[in-house]
Amino acid sequence: MTVRKSSYRSLASLGRDLSRCRACVDAGYPLESLPVHAPFAAQRAYLFGQAPGVVEGDERLPWRGRAGRTLRRWLELSEEEFYATFYCASVTRCYPGRAATGRGDRMPTPREQELCAFWRDQELELLRPRLIVTVGGLALRRLLGQASLTPCVGERLELDGTPVVPLPHPSGASGWLNVPANRARLEKASSLVRAELALL
Repeated sequence: MTVRKSSYRSLASLGRDLSRCRACVDAGYPLESLPVHAPFAAQRAYLFGQAPGVVEGDERLPWRGRAGRTLRRWLELSEEEFYATFYCASVTRCYPGRAATGRGDRMPTPREQELCAFWRDQELELLRPRLIVTVGGLALRRLLGQASLTPCVGERLELDGTPVVPLPHPSGASGWLNVPANRARLEKASSLVRAELALL
């Protein structure tokens, strides 16, 4: 049963309610997992992606599949370092299922995105991160309203004074890195993330 308090005093309490959320299912969306949520362990950085994949949906932990391994390689972080550094969240929290085309996962609908925005807002209020890293175009649009990902990769943006560093999505279904200029953007962005982490 979905429970949402008007406000939360701790991330632990929020996490308990988030792990039981069925708001999108109740609204009629054919989700293929329960919410994916990593336990809070005093992270100072917030990683904001699009939606869990099939592996994440099965394990109910974020960034467990191939895309997660790629992301950790970009950031030069071990698995242990990665989860100790980042509070991992996403625009929507349940695995949405495969895309109708069979290539990649289904893009969450605008309504699903709105239903999940509550959790993001509460997390940012409680966590007050010192760094936010967005992963993929949808996360960047939802957080900062940026219409295009490419010109933002390699730049340091801000949300209410907090540094925001956008990354492309590490999905194997994406052809973004096939463009040489984009590979240079990724290297600059990864360096920016590492530099910001060094300041935490």
